[in-house]
Parts: sequence; C-alpha cells; structure tokens
Amino acid sequence: MKTYAYAAEFEPGDRRGVVVVSFPDVPEAITQGDDMADARAQAEEALGLALLSYPQRGLPLPKAKTRTKGLVMIAVAPEVAAKLAVLEAFAEAGINKSEFARRMGKDEKEVRRILDPRHPTKLPAMVEALRALGKRLVIGVEEAA
Repeated sequence: MKTYAYAAEFEPGDRRGVVVVSFPDVPEAITQGDDMADARAQAEEALGLALLSYPQRGLPLPKAKTRTKGLVMIAVAPEVAAKLAVLEAFAEAGINKSEFARRMGKDEKEVRRILDPRHPTKLPAMVEALRALGKRLVIGVEEAA
C-alpha cells in the first residue's frame, strides 16, 4: 500500500518559539510554525504543495527513503494523497486523457480537471478515477503524533 508520508526535521527558528520544518527527501518543502502544533500543520500543507508540484513539472514523486532517528513522519492531507494517487496511477497506466475519459465515461474536460494538480477534485471523483485505473483508495486511521 502506498502512503504519502515523509520524514521531517523540526528545528528551533531564529525567534523564540518558532519551529522550522524541512524534509530531507523533499527539499522544496520547508516551512515554519509559531509553535510545535502550528509547525506540524504548516508541514503537512508545505509537503502537499511541494509534492503536487512534481507532476506539474513532469517529475516522479521523490522516494521516501530517509528514516533517521529524531525525524518525524508527516503525511499529506487526505485529499492531497488521493490526488497524488490518481496522478501516479494515470502516469503508470500509460494511457492518454481520451482513453482515461472513455474508461471513466466522462467528458475529456472533466478528466483534465481531475488530472490538474491545482484543481480541487472531490473525493468521490478521485475514487472513481482510481477505479478506472485499476486501483482502489484505502483509508486508514492511526494515532496522532
């Protein structure tokens, strides 16, 4: 099962209380928060935005390989994970947008929106898109850090 979680490094910022967050495997994702809770929330958002930029640039998502002690795993928001899963599944399928639209029984304009990393696609549409690509979305729950 594929997850979209990456190791993050939390460090004190220049100002008192500020926490800076960076991701060794996703160098574009760097942010800060006013405290640890805010830094975690900002990290999730920064990671999601950085990862969504990869398909826009025609790049594969980076491998989550860093597992150094002291780093914290951060997962992207669920809607971002679903969008990334659709984009990866479409790229792996090796089909064009017309074929994808045919498989989904949708207009090609709608499929282009689903495949646009910047377009906010509703979860049912992403579930349907994954199904058309031979995948299924699995949702899990774990303890919060």
